[in-house]
Amino acid sequence: MKVYVYEHLTEMGIGKEPESAEHGMYREGWAMRTALEEDLRQVSGLAVVNEPDVAEAVVVIAPETGGVLAELSAGWDRRGVWRLGPSWETIRLASDKWALAEHWRQRGVPTPPVRLGQPRPQDRYPLVWKPRDGCGSQATFLVHRWEEVSGLESQVEGYEMIVQDYVPGQAASVAFLCGPQMTLPLLPAYQHLSTDGRFRYQGGALPLPAELAQRAVELGQRALAHLPGLLGYVGVDLVLGEAADGSQDYAIEINPRLTTSYIGLRAACLDNLAGAMVEVALGRWVGRLRWKSVSIQFSAVGTWTECTWNH
Repeated sequence: MKVYVYEHLTEMGIGKEPESAEHGMYREGWAMRTALEEDLRQVSGLAVVNEPDVAEAVVVIAPETGGVLAELSAGWDRRGVWRLGPSWETIRLASDKWALAEHWRQRGVPTPPVRLGQPRPQDRYPLVWKPRDGCGSQATFLVHRWEEVSGLESQVEGYEMIVQDYVPGQAASVAFLCGPQMTLPLLPAYQHLSTDGRFRYQGGALPLPAELAQRAVELGQRALAHLPGLLGYVGVDLVLGEAADGSQDYAIEINPRLTTSYIGLRAACLDNLAGAMVEVALGRWVGRLRWKSVSIQFSAVGTWTECTWNH
């Protein structure tokens, strides 16, 4: 099977220049594309191709902003190419942070309250102000006081914004390989976010301690439980609170595509994650994956370091 990896920023050259505002996202996209292509080349029966016109299967990696990921996915579907990704309807839901929060709220999935618009004087601060369909922490702010809002308005111009309650805790993520017969959780990871109130993604670390990992997987499974058409690699962003029983844990967002955590996960896995992704997507059963007894620190641009546990 001929597989094409379409990564939007590197394909279009968006953010290629170092001074570009999208350069960080470009480097993340390059790292994900390079890693996935390398792993797919090791899978028997697959051939990674550079020409989209000859592709029989495609993995689409793109920002959700402005419906880009959903529209690209729908375009590949119309071409009749097998796409290793969720249905475009589910991508649209996951890309709309307000709609997704409402979807979760109606089904009892814990997530911080969200409303459309801008902060108000009577709101409880601090709060998070971010785009309804943003990606990569674009125009995302931790607002501590009402008086800060006017100074931020020029930076959110052109975005449809939402206000989200701020919940303290450890930022984490958990990815799943999804298919018609099973949903296979991968190792949850810490997220390293900037501490300047902008929540910029700087990489992560894995694995989590067993208790935190179990909570992350369980909440991630609940977050995905009522979404139809899941296929391929899907990530869930979480905040894990202090309560040991998980009562202060919250689902934050769904990434209906490959995420940067793939860099750390592939470094920690003894099996080929891309091969497992394809097998699960084809409806085949994949047993428990094998993981190294190591700690992995990974950056947003594809570098990683490994530290062996002391037993």
